[in-house]
Amino acid sequence: MYKLIINANSREKRFALVKNGEVEKLYIEQPDQQSLVGNIYLGTVEKVIPGMNAAFVNFGEEISGFLQKDKLASYILSDDENKTNRSISSYVHQGEKFLVQVEKDASGTKGARLTGVIELQGENLIYMPQGKYIAVSKKADSPEVRNKWKDFASQVKTPEEGLIFRTESLNQTEETIMHELEEQRRRYAQMKKTISTMKKSGIVHTRDYFFEQAVTALLSFANGEVITDCLDFKKSMERHITEGIEIKLYNGKDHIFSFYKIEQEIERLLKRIVWLEKGAYMVIDQGEALTMIDVNTGKFSGKTDLRDTIMKTNMNAAVEAARQIRLRDLAGIILIDFIDMKADSERSKVLKLIQNELTQDERRTRVIGFTELGILQLTRKKTKQSLAETLTEKCWTCGGTGQVLSTESVAYTLERALWEYKHSDYEEIHVAATNEVIHTFSGEADIHKLRLEKALGFTIKFSVSDAGKPFYEILKVRASTEHG
Repeated sequence: MYKLIINANSREKRFALVKNGEVEKLYIEQPDQQSLVGNIYLGTVEKVIPGMNAAFVNFGEEISGFLQKDKLASYILSDDENKTNRSISSYVHQGEKFLVQVEKDASGTKGARLTGVIELQGENLIYMPQGKYIAVSKKADSPEVRNKWKDFASQVKTPEEGLIFRTESLNQTEETIMHELEEQRRRYAQMKKTISTMKKSGIVHTRDYFFEQAVTALLSFANGEVITDCLDFKKSMERHITEGIEIKLYNGKDHIFSFYKIEQEIERLLKRIVWLEKGAYMVIDQGEALTMIDVNTGKFSGKTDLRDTIMKTNMNAAVEAARQIRLRDLAGIILIDFIDMKADSERSKVLKLIQNELTQDERRTRVIGFTELGILQLTRKKTKQSLAETLTEKCWTCGGTGQVLSTESVAYTLERALWEYKHSDYEEIHVAATNEVIHTFSGEADIHKLRLEKALGFTIKFSVSDAGKPFYEILKVRASTEHG
């Protein structure tokens, strides 16, 4: 039984796809993290750089976008057999205005990557007004199905147009597809009309990525229910509801994610330790360059022998690791350190299992295999921030390392700092420190503090700091000539 639970009545929008009580997919979109990918703009060419075969385009955002020659509609539509050798200057000039679409968001000082080949997303089709291209979903069952839709496209599209048939289109009628194509053509004509009145670069069409993702999740199951806390969102989703699926408006007292226990799942997904069956566990450490998953047997001991325990733990971990990668939206290089397996046949079983589990992942993954040290390597394409990057920030105390100097280290550092005042003419030094540092520095009955005061020749006075980590700060030194 599937449930698609949608929290859309607040600025942070979220949905969870639940299968038989277990979260299968989680998507969260915050206002300040909304992607521009898919948005369409009127762009103005600021500079053409023949040496890079690219142009910089002002499209109304803070940083200009980057557009390569092979992403220009004029280049795609050209019938020149030698066009790959021609300069970008043959296809675009400074000051030229045309529609552009964001392919990749800006990052740091790098502007967004743009394309002049516009793609309009539909339920069954991706329509490219100037794409000059036909493609059918790779999930088409047979060459016959693929050829059927390619032949249909050749008959209905203009020479300039491009059509990509999505997986959802494969079981549709030609009349349904034709109706959607005409609708997409009308959308594009309206965009052209809009930009004819625009005096400067700016947004023409904003892609509702959250809604698209929710619809994609809905189309992944045939029986179940959709529950949302937003009436407007319910109305928008209703036209995508098919037989076998019920849609409901949630009006309960508790928050919708709390009621369906999704909040607890999110909390678990932000923790390092993931518990497996019978006391085994995984530790997930997410870094900037790669993610490391370490598998441990913990308290789990198999019914027969150690080898049996290791194999069962690794098989359980393979299934859960694939799920965690998907739910946490981990990307880049991912290394999984399974418990050491002696036989190649055992490693092969684990490898096949995780490959099978990752087929459920809509993101492109590549399982490379085991290293000589027995660590499984895989990569996953990054298209947006991971769950941890979306919901958390670096700890101001530890700077994201997960570690701070110990109370003892800080206390001994304070002691060394005070020794530097030994030959100065001071009568008293005031120090702010956390309770633990004061206690460690001073010792039982202030034995260490008194010894140090005697050696240094001045009094040490403490005030308590409520800093969130072991801490000290020398606030004031008072010379022997000072009063008050």
